[in-house]
Amino acid sequence: MKWLIPPVFTLLSLIVMFLLRNYWPLSTVLPEPYHLAGIPLALIGVGFLLAASRQFRRIQTNIHTFRQPNTLVTDGLFAVSRNPMYLGFVLLLMGAGLVMNAVTSLAVAALFFLAAQFWYIPFEEKAAHDAFGDAYLDYKKRVRRWF
Repeated sequence: MKWLIPPVFTLLSLIVMFLLRNYWPLSTVLPEPYHLAGIPLALIGVGFLLAASRQFRRIQTNIHTFRQPNTLVTDGLFAVSRNPMYLGFVLLLMGAGLVMNAVTSLAVAALFFLAAQFWYIPFEEKAAHDAFGDAYLDYKKRVRRWF
């Protein structure tokens, strides 16, 4: 399932969230118009994604989850979170779930968080440790996983 990179999983999650909201919402999360608080949350997530991916492009390093890392990025957003892109994806999905205002939509955001926490990130951490050794371990001690 290495084709299921985080952007693809995020897009699929958004589609499933929309379908669940329309066909099986269970219940609302917040009374209107408070559900619109998800908009700034989603925009913050997009901002994290854009800033972190721009940083990867600027230094011309690999961004693909399942490929070998070639540069250890530790500055910018990566100085405060080892995984600002995953944080961005989660914030985007949580914000979208709030806007959709359905419990089932937020459950999909939670599923993405669990996939990031227990599948994507451990895979990347092992690859980073294999590629960068002690430098990665030092970075891991200094900077938290999420924020």
